[in-house]
Amino acid sequence: QVLLVESGGGLVQAGGSLRLSCAASARTFSQYIMAWFRQAPGKEREFVAYITYNGGAAHTANSVKGRFTMSRDNARNTVFLDMNNLQSEDTAVYYCAAGRFMSDSISNYAYWGQGTQVTVSS
Repeated sequence: QVLLVESGGGLVQAGGSLRLSCAASARTFSQYIMAWFRQAPGKEREFVAYITYNGGAAHTANSVKGRFTMSRDNARNTVFLDMNNLQSEDTAVYYCAAGRFMSDSISNYAYWGQGTQVTVSS
């Protein structure tokens, strides 16, 4: 069982930045691929980024490439999502997820946090 708790969401103006954090309870945290997804009102949940077990590599969706960066600190059981140059279309609930394999598919991730709201005002 892995418990995930996101934090860091909020209201920001277009062009601004936010850092999301996700704290995990698992003692075997380093054995999980970690990912971020988001869901805007009336839309399906979509992939944002995932990061490898040791944080050596990350893969981001084309829609956020160059603006969002994912990282992890295995000593603190925490992953981060640094979001820069935020735009109104980035407004969504952001979810942290844990899975066993590298994938941008929701079905790959067995554990999910409760989400944190990010609202970008134009």
